Amino acid sequence: MSLVSVIFLICLTVGIACLVYIRLKERRLIEQVTSISRGEWSERRVVLKLLKLGINPKAIFHDLYIQKPNGEYTQVDVVVATKAGIIVFEVKDYSGWIFGNEHQKYWTQLLAYGKERHRFYNPVMQNAGHIKAIRQCLPQNPDVPIYSVIVFFGDSEFKDVTCHADNTFIIYPRSIQRVVSEILAQPNAAFGNKYEIMDFFTKAVQDGNNPMIVASQINSAAYHGRNKPQSTYTTFFDSSFRFRGFPFRRRFW
Repeated sequence: MSLVSVIFLICLTVGIACLVYIRLKERRLIEQVTSISRGEWSERRVVLKLLKLGINPKAIFHDLYIQKPNGEYTQVDVVVATKAGIIVFEVKDYSGWIFGNEHQKYWTQLLAYGKERHRFYNPVMQNAGHIKAIRQCLPQNPDVPIYSVIVFFGDSEFKDVTCHADNTFIIYPRSIQRVVSEILAQPNAAFGNKYEIMDFFTKAVQDGNNPMIVASQINSAAYHGRNKPQSTYTTFFDSSFRFRGFPFRRRFW
């Protein structure tokens, strides 16, 4: 075997070993918050990014099942309790061009240079529903700010996406650090009872381990979505930047 081949094999072996080490380290980080098999890959990537930002693992909650006043459950991807308030993440995996605004009930996804068109439920409205359900379950914290962050993983591009809702961000994964840092820079929230918040989110995560609750949520979502146009999910890549949020209309590019 030539010297070049030996050097190549050594470099390849070292590279694979480094990759395995990094993956194992990331797995151990994620498992401080959630099971490596729970939820979607993109949701766990959000958890990992939050941990790498230095967020306390005990303040991150993944795959929550929250009961609404009508008895039905809604599933929330990721929630973070911070000194500035609560951050609620809705995570999407899409390819193609994305069109929509906060007032449209459905957004549009275009694939194959416009040859394929699919519609999906407005994620701003979807996360607003999650936030409403959360507020209704926190009567001792009526004034705590709640921020809505919609993260689009996947090989997608915002072609015409606008949103002027306060405390709402529509972003690519690369902007998670910037958005969270901006939120944490806000004044400390006026909490009523922090224990209520932690206990509620802890129970919401535990409810995700209950097969009956999970099945109930799936059936409820299927019932309410029976007449909704369905979207197409495709493979995803770790994408980048954008968008905005606070009442003073800050935009990230």
